[in-house]
Amino acid sequence: MPSGARWTAHGRGEPITLVAHGLGATEGEARIPASGLPGTRVVLTLPGHGSAPDAPEGYWDYAAIAADVLAIADEVGATRAVGVSLGTGALTRIAAAHPDRFERLALLLPAALDRPREVSVAWGRERLADAVAKASDDDGAALRELVAAEFPPDARPTQHIEQRTAALRRLEPALRALAEERVLADAAPLAEVRSEVLVLSGTEDPQHPAAVARRTAEAFPGARLELLPSAAPLITHRREVRELLTGFLPG
Repeated sequence: MPSGARWTAHGRGEPITLVAHGLGATEGEARIPASGLPGTRVVLTLPGHGSAPDAPEGYWDYAAIAADVLAIADEVGATRAVGVSLGTGALTRIAAAHPDRFERLALLLPAALDRPREVSVAWGRERLADAVAKASDDDGAALRELVAAEFPPDARPTQHIEQRTAALRRLEPALRALAEERVLADAAPLAEVRSEVLVLSGTEDPQHPAAVARRTAEAFPGARLELLPSAAPLITHRREVRELLTGFLPG
């Protein structure tokens, strides 16, 4: 894409599922929601992530990200999509504007909808941005500490923490631009969405409050809500997440 966004296809045949990752996701983390899904899995890489170039100036808002996600979905012919955090925000925005674009949507870890983010959430993003800004002076020590704190003490994957710390060091503009941005000014258009929708989040994740997941599920007609008892459900409950996604997105 002109922005630098790119994608990689895994598997073959129908159905075609687009997977849109969260902010600062490593390449391995971005592929987690695609694991076990049938057909073709198209894993998006946003600018500033993995092998994609840094984002152009002014890129980081939900409108621009959603435009890229929709263009890629159209290019590959995706009929279903999975989003994580930022990716969920982009898919939610697409659904509001194109209520019949996808047959099924799995929305993982929604971070915002149509209200200002909770003060603690916005402050957490600003702390990350400040830690990125000083990473060249402290070799990322403060940033590494904040990333490690996202996981329960008994489930802190050392290699993943190092990879995520390195990924976030490219994303200070995104962290600052998105800290308080809402996905939609008004969630009312989501009532017209015709997709089957699954909303999945954790009960203890400070950056993805369960209350936002509940509001997101309530905004879509007949959406299914799953809350897992974790601060990092994609890591601590990987088996349960895979079972939920493969059950919701069958062949």
